[in-house]
Amino acid sequence: MAQGPHKADVIVVGAGIAGASLAARLAGKASVLVLEMEAQPGYHTSGRSAATYEPTYGPPVIRELTTASGAFFHAPPEGFAASPLLAQRGCIAVGDPNDDVLAKEAIELGYRRASFAEAAARLPLLRQGAAHILFDDNVWDADVEALLRGFLGQHRRAGGMLLTAGRLEAGKRADGVWRLSTSAGDCEAPIVVDAAGAWADDVARRCGLTALGLTPKRRSVCIVPAPPGVGVANWPLLISLGNSFFAKPTGGKLMISPFDAVPSEPHDAFADDLLLAEGIDAYQQIVDHEVTRIERSWGGLRTFATDGDPVVGFDPAADGFFWCAGQGGYGIQTSPALSEVAAALVLGKPMPLGLSAQTADQISPARLRKA
Repeated sequence: MAQGPHKADVIVVGAGIAGASLAARLAGKASVLVLEMEAQPGYHTSGRSAATYEPTYGPPVIRELTTASGAFFHAPPEGFAASPLLAQRGCIAVGDPNDDVLAKEAIELGYRRASFAEAAARLPLLRQGAAHILFDDNVWDADVEALLRGFLGQHRRAGGMLLTAGRLEAGKRADGVWRLSTSAGDCEAPIVVDAAGAWADDVARRCGLTALGLTPKRRSVCIVPAPPGVGVANWPLLISLGNSFFAKPTGGKLMISPFDAVPSEPHDAFADDLLLAEGIDAYQQIVDHEVTRIERSWGGLRTFATDGDPVVGFDPAADGFFWCAGQGGYGIQTSPALSEVAAALVLGKPMPLGLSAQTADQISPARLRKA
């Protein structure tokens, strides 16, 4: 006998941090089916994140959502994770005379000027000569695996369903219900959430909608050995004000990226070796550390709307089609607040966390339909 379609109140397409966190917020309030095209959740961008919580990082609406996420990160619900989600890291930002404006903007956001002696005490191999040395104490390592697992666990414990290896083939709405054909079987729900990351526009097209013009952008990242005989575990995150590189300790080694943002088609991203070499060279101009080899490298896709703000809300062009996409690389640090906002919008509830209706308008897909 053929199996009937999987039915739910809400189908969330995508089990990365956007989809998982929203499914968790809806848990207990609606039946939720999460559909993931890969064999495991978080395979693409969520699993390749640099994993930081930085309230000063990003455009205004991102900073607002990141700040609103702080209480959750610092004190998650009981049983959410077996260990803290955050560990304090701190950040040193360095710049040359051409970065005067960027330094001023960083100070306005919360960075403070630091002397070379103070910075070198935190990062002993720092070279002298930078025109700007700024420090931000409020930068933290985030445990992305624990965060994703915690949200998926909340969804599962509330009776939610997760279908992996379920690539969406087509979707159609009729009689108030979305019917999705997928490689894991057919699914039905009144509401479909497009949380497919770099594939969000593709999901929309497969459901008969016009794409919003979201752009996936690749970032290249590599792991290099620590300087010989030097412990880097307590080094702060190091960034250039001009965004030529960042370097972050991880597992006794260093993660380095050239901060690239190259428009790409949705795919299983890989690193650009030339750009990695440029990022490493920029790092070596600031730190007395000759990088002799790359141990491994990867790429990740961060997806942006044309104005750089997230896209969260019902599409005015299609009943029951809800967007939760375009987080632009800020998905981890905003996920607690953005998922709560998204759940309120799905359920028709007031905006949470003291956020305003203006915030909902700023992230609504309607703004892109008007363009």
